[in-house]
Amino acid sequence: MTLLKKSQPTKLALFSALTTALMITSGCQSLKTANATNQPIGTVQGQPKKLESFNITGKIGVTTPSKDNSGNQGGSAFYAWGQQNDRFAIELIGALGIGKTNIEYNGQSATLVSEKTGTLTADDPETLLKKATGWQAPISQMPYWISGRPAPSDSAPQLDAQNRLISSVNGEWQASFTYKGNDKLPNKISAMQSQGNKVVMTIDHQKQ
Repeated sequence: MTLLKKSQPTKLALFSALTTALMITSGCQSLKTANATNQPIGTVQGQPKKLESFNITGKIGVTTPSKDNSGNQGGSAFYAWGQQNDRFAIELIGALGIGKTNIEYNGQSATLVSEKTGTLTADDPETLLKKATGWQAPISQMPYWISGRPAPSDSAPQLDAQNRLISSVNGEWQASFTYKGNDKLPNKISAMQSQGNKVVMTIDHQKQ
């Protein structure tokens, strides 16, 4: 337990770095996945509006099938995520086998910097993460899911008795949502594909 505490990122330092990164990045275009449809981002089936800005921390675990049929492979990292409109900066500690990692998206392109890979760029964060690590994760949908609402390109959203999103489908991804008590925002998101890719993300929403 002591080792885990030492490994966790310092929130003040991380959010200071994230704020600086978000101020430096520019661009006002919507996320690539969100642009796939022209649906408004107001309430959907009584769901809350998408958060235009947030700061969250937590832990993310990723599982992916091996290429040689030797079984699933996995990795995990502590993270801090700062979001402002369509721009975000994510810092990962213990980052899935590639060391401390920063991912930034300015609405048009994504940049990843890690100790192992150096600087990499791509049109979207999903392509970038797969290029750097081989892992797959539905990053573009996450700002909506973190807000407790389906992404515009989602289908078959399911609600609980409190009208909270508990499951949703986006392409090959099936996502489920867990809440603490009567909270309206999820504290855990699990997303998986039939091929064996899986992402589990715990969420601690920080006051702004």
